[in-house]
Amino acid sequence: MTDRRRQPAPGEHAERARPARRGPGELEAEVLNLLWASGGARTATWTQQQLGDDLAYSTVVTIMSRLYEKGLLTRVRQGRSYAYRPVADEAGLAARRMRQVLDREHDRAAVLASFVSDLSDEDERTLRAVLRRQAAGEPGG
Repeated sequence: MTDRRRQPAPGEHAERARPARRGPGELEAEVLNLLWASGGARTATWTQQQLGDDLAYSTVVTIMSRLYEKGLLTRVRQGRSYAYRPVADEAGLAARRMRQVLDREHDRAAVLASFVSDLSDEDERTLRAVLRRQAAGEPGG
């Protein structure tokens, strides 16, 4: 007796069963974006529910723990788990990354000079205005 049920085409079942894989760092970025938007400390359970695409709880805990270990999140005990909060907003995180790159270089002046020479006219004007405000002791860097 032969089985007359339709057989899936090669690759058809696998595509339907599994969501597309994220690229490196994409899940970390999604978690950070969620936490920035939430405005408060959030648990892995809350984060898992918000991501809403069948991620395992352990995956979310792992991502949040890694972000904590990288110094991007703080955490406080909440019952038997932790609630996490970003240490900086998006601009602060970008500035932190820029400082980390600069800190790895031996010739900081050359790196900064190269960076500034590649700025657009608008970005250069913005940088000059920021530096003037800081020199004058004004807030808002």
